[in-house]
Amino acid sequence: MTIVGRRSLLIVLGLICCACGHRGGETFKGAPIVLISIDTLRSDHLPAYGYTQVATPAIDELRRAGILCERAYSHYPMTLPSHASILSGLLPPEHGVRDNVGYPFDGAKHPSLAKLLKGAGYETGGAVSSYVLRHATGISAGFDFYEDGIALQGERSLDSVQRPGGETARLGLDWIRGRADKPFFFFLHLYEPHSPYEPPEPFKSRYRNPYDGEIATADAIVGDFLAELKRLGIYDRAIVLLLSDHGEGLGDHGEQQHGIFLYREALQVPLLLKLPGDRLKGATIAAPVELIDVAPTLLALAGLERPTAWKGTPLLDLLPAAGKAPAPVRRVYSETFYPRLHLGWSDLASLLDGRFHYIAGPDPELYDLQADPREAANVRDRERRTFTSLRDELKPFERNLAPPRAADQETVQKLAALGYLGGTSAVTGPLPDPKGQKATLAEIEAAFAATEANRHAQAVAIFQRLLAENPKMEDIWGFLAMSLQKLGRKEEAAQAYEKALQISNGAPSLALGAASAMFDLGRFDDAKARAELAIKNNPAGAYEMLARIALARHDNPGALELMRRALAAGGASSSLRRQYALTLSDLGRPQEAVAALQPIAGDADPATANTLAAALSDAGRNPEAEAVLTKLLAQRPDNARAHELLGMVALRQERPAEARDHLRRALALDSKMPSAWNTLGVALFRLEGPEAALAAWEKSLALDPGQYDALLNVGMVAAGAGRRAEAARALKQFIATAPPDRFGPDLVKARGLLKEMGG
Repeated sequence: MTIVGRRSLLIVLGLICCACGHRGGETFKGAPIVLISIDTLRSDHLPAYGYTQVATPAIDELRRAGILCERAYSHYPMTLPSHASILSGLLPPEHGVRDNVGYPFDGAKHPSLAKLLKGAGYETGGAVSSYVLRHATGISAGFDFYEDGIALQGERSLDSVQRPGGETARLGLDWIRGRADKPFFFFLHLYEPHSPYEPPEPFKSRYRNPYDGEIATADAIVGDFLAELKRLGIYDRAIVLLLSDHGEGLGDHGEQQHGIFLYREALQVPLLLKLPGDRLKGATIAAPVELIDVAPTLLALAGLERPTAWKGTPLLDLLPAAGKAPAPVRRVYSETFYPRLHLGWSDLASLLDGRFHYIAGPDPELYDLQADPREAANVRDRERRTFTSLRDELKPFERNLAPPRAADQETVQKLAALGYLGGTSAVTGPLPDPKGQKATLAEIEAAFAATEANRHAQAVAIFQRLLAENPKMEDIWGFLAMSLQKLGRKEEAAQAYEKALQISNGAPSLALGAASAMFDLGRFDDAKARAELAIKNNPAGAYEMLARIALARHDNPGALELMRRALAAGGASSSLRRQYALTLSDLGRPQEAVAALQPIAGDADPATANTLAAALSDAGRNPEAEAVLTKLLAQRPDNARAHELLGMVALRQERPAEARDHLRRALALDSKMPSAWNTLGVALFRLEGPEAALAAWEKSLALDPGQYDALLNVGMVAAGAGRRAEAARALKQFIATAPPDRFGPDLVKARGLLKEMGG
């Protein structure tokens, strides 16, 4: 008799029990559930849907093992609103997320898929590749683990802030490995093939179309992810659902990307479902499917009841079967407020059924998808009955747009102090139909292409021309400001940001850019006021900017507290964590600095390794610091900062000759490193005497008069060498400028020496 392990027996019994039920009632209680979202993926660019220009072996394998939905549609052609529908089972008018910014998901009000599965005993985890899905949007409701460590810098757009999907998958697998034998739900989000299309090798060389190259990249990530699930013994017993949140224009109707139009290329997405044991493999659902069907499907497969507010249908109920009546005709609702909120054009809504697609706007459209799948011929006038029916059916959907996230009273007061209204919609109707703005859209996309290619002067010219024709386009004002910043035109950049803030009534998404521009001008009070507008919407970014302002004002204790708040808010950048560690070291707390860097100690980023080494050395752990730097230089022998730090470490271990060699190597790589000249001066003082040391310190101060250590060294050594005038000048400058919180004892020493000299 063959002995079967307990876990294997449970799996076999589970599959036998499932197979006994009828198709629409199958359940797989306790089976792992994996939801994979590949952002911005058109279904008609996959071999599983008939496309031949790209190879996707992982997705093809899922298709063979599972169920393919021929016609699945998104409810919103943008990342956050669409994922809110996927995870909540609700349409955008119901869950209230009407844009990527300003409309958070209310997890307390709307039960999400993650929350319901968690309540049923599942452990819930997620890892996302875009800042748009950060936890502050509310989309993480119900997740025990939600990895969204992607930081937004003030001068970047939301869509540009992403991380490689392979890294996101790795972080997700780290969480999954501890739960291989437990019921769990995991949500993996990949941002390939979202723009900018920059596939890595070998896909960059393999595909002429970079969008297809990014699809191949995403497929490879999915393949590696599923291969690890197989190795862990999870894949065969798991429910795996793969989809996209929306498609991509690719110029089919004049839009290269997405968000503005509601044509089929932006709404039709892939959707594949693999069941445990490959049940129902190779099946196809031909009826229209909605993304609000995803949450009901996964709950039904887990044997759980769904909320009564959910209108979606479990996918297995839509499978054709002998003796089963065909599924009733379904009409899929979609909308976009992006053109209204960001460009001053009309919003759009649509209804789509098995044959016709109605798009409501100032100039309504109707397309016969059977005869015209590319939606080239508007049949509104020919199909009046269908047009009227769909138009009337659309009317009950809630189309009133609430203002972006309501501000609290404190924020309203801050907005008013800056001259912004706060809490009202900047643009009202009647508004132009977006399809009548295709020439303008082409100009916008040309400007975006110029910015991606670092042709910022060209981008500025286009943005200025667009704004001369339509000065109410808040996004264009923001992008103009970014390009002006890149060109070093700081005052103009600040003015452009101010205009964008006025039009948007103080949108937090623009506030950090405005704060950055004010900071560049040295207008710290103005920068602080604008950064504070973003605290509620983007606390990590806002506190990081406020910390930069505090550091510029030499308020290290205040900066430290602000950085601590930024890190606590989540999603803070690696550069912030490095600055946090540096500030701790400056305040004489190096052990805390080392601890602060531990979460990113494995980061291959040289700046992180250098900062960790400096903190270790400051903590007296010089052999550990030396090991970190030696490893870094084995990979990056031309890293000047690492050579400089090795010089410092050698000096602290009483090896001045070795220190001198490392420091000279650092300065040969980069002669404009004031701190390296300062440390070299110390080594030279020990090896060659005052004259050589003073020459090095003078070079340090010529590069940066704020090298306070070098100032003090010059004062003390020049005094000892009898160069009293030189010593007095250095000591007076040190006393007048060195921050007391860092140099308190040294200031006492400098004043005493100056007094002895009669200064």
